[in-house]
Amino acid sequence: MDEKTFKLDIVAPDRILFKGLVRSFSAPGEIGAFQVLYNHAPLLSTLVTGEMKYTGENGETVFYAVSGGFVEVRDNRVLALVDTAERAEEIDIERARKSQERAIKRMKSRESGIDTVRAKRAFTRATNRLKIAQRVKEGAGVS
Repeated sequence: MDEKTFKLDIVAPDRILFKGLVRSFSAPGEIGAFQVLYNHAPLLSTLVTGEMKYTGENGETVFYAVSGGFVEVRDNRVLALVDTAERAEEIDIERARKSQERAIKRMKSRESGIDTVRAKRAFTRATNRLKIAQRVKEGAGVS
């Protein structure tokens, strides 16, 4: 292991998204975004909807749209257990736009039985997915 790298595992309920050595890792924590570098102090944090990224051994930065989970940092190892995560390049922009539109309609609806809290969460997730996908479209998804 290079002296400035550490081990990162990103795991979702249905698959392992990444296992390898990285130079840095950033995630949206419950009380704010945080970054982990080599020799970071131990940390346990919940994740919220937002941007998660890592910079690999080769300097490539990879972005994910994440919607919750947990991160543990200990002994130059990071374990990210995510509820859902999509790599920026894998996001279906049209599907995310439609999800965003549906959520907006639900939030504006005056019908009884509409769960506005759930609609707001759906809107936040869709908006985040669109923001992350835009990085790739503009050429910033990989640096």
